[in-house]
Amino acid sequence: MEIHHGRGYIYSIQYHIVWCVKYRRKIINSQIEKSLLEILQKISQDNGFSIIEANTERDHVHLLFDCSPQHYIPDILKALKGVSARILMKEYGDELRKQLWGGHVWNPSYFIATVSENTEQQVKEYIKSQKEK
Repeated sequence: MEIHHGRGYIYSIQYHIVWCVKYRRKIINSQIEKSLLEILQKISQDNGFSIIEANTERDHVHLLFDCSPQHYIPDILKALKGVSARILMKEYGDELRKQLWGGHVWNPSYFIATVSENTEQQVKEYIKSQKEK
């Protein structure tokens, strides 16, 4: 667990987030997964937070990320889901539109939980093991 220093404060904030493909369609193949993880990494860099661990299943995404107290979680989610959906539709639109309609890739809901130093390793292992089930 990394401790960060800001101007007048010290923090360590990690979140585990999970979101699903619209209609729980199993669209995330190895090619889309590779692109998606690269896209998410770029979004995190552009928005000043870091992805610690990431993995996907065929119909959902798991992320463990680290951010500052100034980050507003709904804005992070809007960036992650909105930008990734636009780019994926641009790159794989023909393939995705066969299973998804209306131009929506992600379900609007999500799961989010804070992660403490006691649970960080457990969450990392859980995310890494997603494809092993």
